Amino acid sequence: MAWLITKYFLTAAVVVLVSEMAKRSDKLGGLVAALPLVTVLTLIWLYVENQPEQKIANHAWYTFWYVVPTLPMFLAFPVLLPRLGFWPSLLACVIITVVCFVLFALFARHFGIELL
Repeated sequence: MAWLITKYFLTAAVVVLVSEMAKRSDKLGGLVAALPLVTVLTLIWLYVENQPEQKIANHAWYTFWYVVPTLPMFLAFPVLLPRLGFWPSLLACVIITVVCFVLFALFARHFGIELL
């Protein structure tokens, strides 16, 4: 139980750190948010919990492919925000991401990469 609490605390601390940095500097906050901190922590947790190397490698592999269709959201959000407001823009970006993911998964399938 202590291990689980430690994992939650450290992972939450990363999110708080990024949001606090973003308050102080747009560029620094964006840079730190763009770092794959959650993925690195996940890889560490999987390793420390003695998961098989193949499982850890698969996590990194799929994370790469799942990041690609999320990128349009980062371009759409700043454009939509002044026009729609925060919550509608966020919802629109979620929809954009889902559509991009489905289209990307169908495209990747042609190259033997199964994402769905």
